[in-house]
Amino acid sequence: MYKRILLPTDGSKNSEKAIKHACNLASKEGAEIVIIYAVDSKHLTSLPEDALDDDTEFVFEEHDDVVTKHVEELVKEIDENIKVSIIIAEGDPANAILKVSEKEDMDIVVIASSGKHILDRFLLGSVTSKTIKYSTIPVLVIPTNSD
Repeated sequence: MYKRILLPTDGSKNSEKAIKHACNLASKEGAEIVIIYAVDSKHLTSLPEDALDDDTEFVFEEHDDVVTKHVEELVKEIDENIKVSIIIAEGDPANAILKVSEKEDMDIVVIASSGKHILDRFLLGSVTSKTIKYSTIPVLVIPTNSD
């Protein structure tokens, strides 16, 4: 039923809670987990021009690698037989999740109910909310207070 599981991450502890659920599903279904990390570059436009230099792109790429490799390691700790792929996307995270879920033929999205934004602690995260609202595939939402 599920062959490709999309696992969004923003590097937060909350987003890590979805990992074991994605792994459990992948192990039972023999599915691949596709980790997606989206960099929302629109927030960079408010920075002063001199704050961005040639090394800025390298720093973001390095951060992408650290976050996604950490998630991949956590998946492999749970079940080393799960196939893992990584997608780094640029732009609005919810839009990236929706676009990748369609273009890459995902079967389900496993996502935490909120990420690292402070307001997400009080509300359903905006990325999660938009993903639920516009997704054409099932979305499994893992609450922040789950084990």
